[in-house]
Amino acid sequence: MSRLRAIPPGILLIRKIRGNDWSLKTYRYLILLVTFIAYAAYHASRKPSSIVKSVLDPHPVNESDDHSNSVVVPWPLGDLFIKSSDNVTNFGGIYDEGWAPFNGTYGTSKLGEIDVAFLAVYSLGMYVAGHLGDTLDLRLFLTTGMIGSGIFVVLFGMGYFWDVHRFWFFLGMQMAAGLFQATGWPSVVAVIGNWFGKRRRGLIMGIWNAHTSVGNISGSLLAASVLDYGWGWSFILPGLFIIVAGIMVFLFLAAYPEDVGFPYPSDSSPNARGRIPDETMWEEGTSNDEEDPVPRISSINRKGVGFVGACFIPGVIPFALCLFFSKLVAYTFLFWLPFYLSQTEIGGERMSVKSAGNLSTLFDVGGIVGGILAGYISDKLKARATTAASFMYAAIPSMLLYRSYGNISKTMNIILMIIAGLFVNGPYALITTAVSADLGTHSSLKGDSRALATVTAIIDGTGSIGAALGPLLTGFLSTKGWDAVFAMLMIGACIAGLLLSRLVCDELTERTASNSPHGGNIVEGVYLFHPLSE
Repeated sequence: MSRLRAIPPGILLIRKIRGNDWSLKTYRYLILLVTFIAYAAYHASRKPSSIVKSVLDPHPVNESDDHSNSVVVPWPLGDLFIKSSDNVTNFGGIYDEGWAPFNGTYGTSKLGEIDVAFLAVYSLGMYVAGHLGDTLDLRLFLTTGMIGSGIFVVLFGMGYFWDVHRFWFFLGMQMAAGLFQATGWPSVVAVIGNWFGKRRRGLIMGIWNAHTSVGNISGSLLAASVLDYGWGWSFILPGLFIIVAGIMVFLFLAAYPEDVGFPYPSDSSPNARGRIPDETMWEEGTSNDEEDPVPRISSINRKGVGFVGACFIPGVIPFALCLFFSKLVAYTFLFWLPFYLSQTEIGGERMSVKSAGNLSTLFDVGGIVGGILAGYISDKLKARATTAASFMYAAIPSMLLYRSYGNISKTMNIILMIIAGLFVNGPYALITTAVSADLGTHSSLKGDSRALATVTAIIDGTGSIGAALGPLLTGFLSTKGWDAVFAMLMIGACIAGLLLSRLVCDELTERTASNSPHGGNIVEGVYLFHPLSE
């Protein structure tokens, strides 16, 4: 007899209190909320290093060192987070000298090495984590990753209180945190893919993917809010946040609908065109009271797909390579934008480290809009590749305008930063969510196969290698000038768009054929995302 995974203890407690079970619709809302908070916590725990860069290495890049008398305005959030005083720039002189070993001649390069160490381990760990996510209990796997990640983020911050100045200590903490962070993305995408069919997946995941930007924003604000008390607190607070979120995942995350009494939201044997059955039951959410028995289907019986087999799913490799360059661009902004803002005069003034951290969150505000917009457009056009490529091409002029005119005034910087965030994060969000879930449930897979976490790991793991390379190159290129950094970013965006050219052509061919009066018979697998039955 098939065995079910354990029902989360928090859900069991709620069932006992209520006397009956939730409806399917309520469970889906719960899954969206829990996974949203979970991955927001992951991203929040990654932000402190970008906030404290200018504290650890306070000397500006390619600027005169004589800037102690420059007037700094704590903007855009003003004294909501920063107390108005004449010495907000240097936090009362606490950080004038920086923090060894990052305040020396090669301090900026060492900060880049810290970033690449984190992201390199993260990207390599992703490939292993994806396969484990398809074979282990996703709830326990995700909980372990979150608590482990939080512990090492906290330990990095403890280096301040323990007065640690050894580079290997900070390098080791970042690498360990990166390994545990690799458990996150394959797991949460797999859970969402388990609970939701393909209809409106792009829009749903576009909205849900706002957790990335919400996490970046909350992480920036948490880290900046306690920076006056010592940069170690900027790591400890986000680290505790992800630990608490991990406990919440353990209590309330039902990773598979079968484990709480509902069938899988797609046909066990999809037809040749990869359609899924009518999702009326999933849209309306039938009740599942204790008096109404529901067939209990085991989530353990599905077998995982091997790494090599997942690579041969049509579209996995092109999207993985595209994400390599897309994340190179996105993560360079993630790790280096606050540093860039603190070292660049905007409207003739240089802002404080804390103000730069606050201002950088507006890039993620644009990212939220971009992710939702990309998901909605790709659903309407039924063309994921075309949408992603178009956004990447549009990111090129947006970054050029930001670099060229963002220093004119603070208002102009806000507008151009939001626009750049929209186009940079839009395709990144689309590929890592809807595209990964589509390919993980592709019709070339058998109905009893599980490849969601594996496919997500291949795509995002490859992308994370680019995410590691971007900040590393930035650490060196920034010493030559920020124009070189932005040139690298624009080249990366262009290559990302070009890598999807074949898939874009296939999508346009499919659309042309479907609009032809004679119809068209496109071979399954050429066009990845077939129109879904309404």
